Parts: sequence; C-alpha cells; structure tokens
Amino acid sequence: MVAFPWGLVTVDIDGTLTLVHGWQEIAHAFGREVEFEATHRRFVSHEVGEDEHLSALLALAAGHTVAEVDRVLEATPKLVRIAEGVAELHRLGATVALLTHNPEYVVDYYRRTFGFDDGDGIVVPTDADGRIAPIDSVRADKLGGLSRLITRHPVEPRQVVHVGDGWSDAEVFRVVGGGVALNSRLPEVNRTADRVLRTRDFCEVVDTLRTMAPRP
Repeated sequence: MVAFPWGLVTVDIDGTLTLVHGWQEIAHAFGREVEFEATHRRFVSHEVGEDEHLSALLALAAGHTVAEVDRVLEATPKLVRIAEGVAELHRLGATVALLTHNPEYVVDYYRRTFGFDDGDGIVVPTDADGRIAPIDSVRADKLGGLSRLITRHPVEPRQVVHVGDGWSDAEVFRVVGGGVALNSRLPEVNRTADRVLRTRDFCEVVDTLRTMAPRP
C-alpha cells in the first residue's frame, strides 16, 4: 500500500466547509445584511481588495460576544462528515489545520467542533465578557498563515495539500504540493487547482486526497 503523501492538510472555511458564506449568516443574525451585501458586491467586482473587505466583514460582529457568534456558526449550513473526515486524515498520518482569513474565534469554533489540530486566523481582541472589539484594519495574509503552520508542524511545502475555493486559496495552491478547489465558483481558482471537486461530503475530499500525489 502506498503511504499517504500529505503530512499537512490545510483547509479554508467559508465556501469550503460551509455551503453558504459564513459571514452572510452572521450578518443576517445581527441585522447587518445590507453591509454584508455591499462589501461582498464590491469585493467580487474587484472594487476593493481583500484587506478592506475583511475589515468590513469583521465589523459585522463587533460588539457581540463570541458565544453569540458561536450560535450562528453552529446553525450555518456545512458539509456533512467533517469530523469523520478529519479523523480519517489523522488515521492516515496527516496533521489537519484550518488556513483562513477568519478571526481566531471562528477558527476556534471549527477546531474544537470538528477536531482540527490547528488553525491560523486573524487576531481580534475580546474583552473580559467575551465581547468582540472593533478592529481598525486587517491584512489578508494566507501565505503568511501557511508559513506559520509549516513552522509549527514541520513539513516540506511539497508535503502540504490545501483545500479551498477562493482567490487567496489559488495563491496557496501554487506554493504547496497540491491544491483541491472545493465547490469553487471561480474559473481561475479551478484552473489553478490540481483537482476540482463538487461535493457536500467532506469524506469525499479525503477520498480525493488519497488519489493525489505531490506535483513533481
């Protein structure tokens, strides 16, 4: 039996593990749909960059508690069998981490709920009551997050496979051993990936990774 080649599997969250944009659900729960639609429309039309878009998204949760956000995340439609897929990747010998532009409180929810080993997200301060503070500006840095994860879980970049759906995920595909575009609606992301997959079952992602080898 051929050994599983991936020492580190990194996974995006919104649009990858979720069936809808998670921040759309947060906006709906907190009565901020207009703000979400405005920044999303400007981002997909390239009127604003990822940094400005992320700042606008994070502002949607400011003033609310992490517990309130957790309740929205729990209700957000997601792929099925995420925990089972993560457990199977562990059985195959891989470390499984979240690589996302989400804030750490979102990363923490997915990590503890589904068994991910680690995650890299944006640091957003909270007060003693768990209330989320406003943040002036953020920097989208998924490649930096990848570097931090590789430092904490030492593997060669060629032993890393990334699963995602967005433009920043395509940047990661180019510098690791393999990339899976999962349910992406962006042709340029699909072109960059080694595999293109459409499924609502995370275990099908694991099955796809079994059939992949790092690029030469």
